[in-house]
Amino acid sequence: MDTAAAARRHPALGGRRRRGRGGVAPVRCSGSPAQEFAALASVFRRRLVVGASTAAAAAVGANFGGVTSFLLGLSPELGRSLRLDVLYPVGGFTRCLDSDSGFEFIYPANWVGDQTILYNQIKKAELQRSLDPPPLTSGSSPSRPRNVSGPVAAFGPPGSNGELNVSVIVSTVPQDFSIESFGGPKDVGEVVLRRIARTKRNPDISATLIDAALREDTVNNVKYYKLEFRVESPSFRRHNVAVCCARDGKLYTLNAQAPESAWRSVKEEFFAMADSFSLVIDA
Repeated sequence: MDTAAAARRHPALGGRRRRGRGGVAPVRCSGSPAQEFAALASVFRRRLVVGASTAAAAAVGANFGGVTSFLLGLSPELGRSLRLDVLYPVGGFTRCLDSDSGFEFIYPANWVGDQTILYNQIKKAELQRSLDPPPLTSGSSPSRPRNVSGPVAAFGPPGSNGELNVSVIVSTVPQDFSIESFGGPKDVGEVVLRRIARTKRNPDISATLIDAALREDTVNNVKYYKLEFRVESPSFRRHNVAVCCARDGKLYTLNAQAPESAWRSVKEEFFAMADSFSLVIDA
């Protein structure tokens, strides 16, 4: 059989290959097995990279396996400045952003909404309303109702009994109310502690101020008073870190409390929560 005949009978051995049906040329294997494998590996590698990139994007978006939290943890300042910690934990903390009440702060990512303290505060508020003394005036005009406020946000470890938690209370005050009128940070702390200790329900309570500091936001003209204090009674010993500020007829109070026995293990978290507390002010 001559070469031309062989080429006509076996196109792969020589000559131009004819197109298959529909005009699509069959796959051409013109190189060595090693070359063909290298080309196939290159295609596979490109598909693998594209697939991995897509999977990574999906993982970041959904925080699969904590991927997003890990990446944001590489630059926690950036993540927090963008408030991404509202969606994903950053550096072990999640952000509570309450736009309605106008405040924000971070809390440990493994904490959950503390239903115990919320229910207790609601019951306490109802009890205080029912035990309000009658008005001292003899006239017919009723006295101004007391503004008893419960926490608008409360978080604590899962399964906790309310002894370890952080909460925020927003109370209505006169428009001209000013915390600085009480004096410096220590003066404010002493006023707060006197009110804590001066309770008819628990006359054996004592409160001790440990530290007081002022953090000032000069841009928005807000002063934050941070107080560290201890509250003791025959039945409990608690360590507290609180932050107070006032603006536009509202008094904001963040309070983080823990049993004295647990203070050392939560100290850094408490200070982080207190230092992050700020008002959300529309530009």
